[in-house]
Amino acid sequence: MTLRRRHFLGAAALGGLSTMVGLGRAEASRLAPAVWKKRLTGADLDTASRWQVAGTDLGIPYLLENGSIGYLFGDTFSGPRPGGPGWRSPVMLRSNVQPGSSTGVVFDSAARVFGDGFAPEIMDNAYDTSGNSEFTVIPNDGIAFPETGRQVVSYMSIRQWYSGQTPAWRTNYAGLAFSDNGNDFIRTPLQWPNNADNTDPFQMWTMQRDGDYVYIYSVRAGRQPGPMMLRRVPWERMFWPDEYEGWGWNGTDWGWGRPCTPILSGVLGEPSVRRLSDGTWAMTYLNLSRGAIVSRFASRPDGIWSDENIQVTAFQEPNLYGGFIHPWSTRAAGDLHLMVSKWTDTAYHMSQWAGTL
Repeated sequence: MTLRRRHFLGAAALGGLSTMVGLGRAEASRLAPAVWKKRLTGADLDTASRWQVAGTDLGIPYLLENGSIGYLFGDTFSGPRPGGPGWRSPVMLRSNVQPGSSTGVVFDSAARVFGDGFAPEIMDNAYDTSGNSEFTVIPNDGIAFPETGRQVVSYMSIRQWYSGQTPAWRTNYAGLAFSDNGNDFIRTPLQWPNNADNTDPFQMWTMQRDGDYVYIYSVRAGRQPGPMMLRRVPWERMFWPDEYEGWGWNGTDWGWGRPCTPILSGVLGEPSVRRLSDGTWAMTYLNLSRGAIVSRFASRPDGIWSDENIQVTAFQEPNLYGGFIHPWSTRAAGDLHLMVSKWTDTAYHMSQWAGTL
């Protein structure tokens, strides 16, 4: 099987970062406040021995309806490499351990598994590698509602991966799946189709609830230049597409219920937004033009975002991507916990990093 080559932050990205800041390797590394805490997946860890989650990516953490944390993984293998045995996606592991503890994140269970054993995919996946249908299903984010016990996962239906190119992949559409038992997710008929040019800005979602609304930030598929858009929908109406409203500028002011106006732009990948316990809104994403995972913050979901703060660079973690915010992160120094992935032919895993917003 030929799997995608999705993640390319090698020499070109490293050169771009050092040129931008006008510094060498050591100086550029010191600009990034985040530090490596531990590796969370790999063939040598208990994720492999317990659930055959060895080579994998993403690990998107979201708050479950029972107060613990679910971690969504994309293409997952029983061995250390992409393209190995045991291919499935998405997969979910869970943990109730504080990321800032001395142990860091420790997984205690897997979705659809009672105890130990092979952790299967949590929703249907076509696995059509022809490039003409659905190659795989990759999660974007998850959200849960304690009022109903329901979990909702946003995902991308991937049509094709591109080796060493920008965009790095093409989607068929963005979709939603739900689970009422926390294990089996049902893909709904809802689809936000990509366009023929692969430039639709509503393909990669990150979701955060605040009060009556779920706020959705989205970018194009494949880490290509383009806008970030903001929409919101009443939390009880996520499956009603007409209830989604955009945040837009009308030439005079910003307001809801308008066509979306870009809130940010750049070469953006894997956005992650979380509302921290003190009310601060935190955002991270992969900025390919800087070769780094960066963060911003705002006082409200539709507020003005701060300038970028570099968190993890390609000097620190070559071939990095992701950078998903743990929901239990805070604004305290060293308490912004990020799940960061690494992709090479021999190393395909995710690690926990701790930074400062």
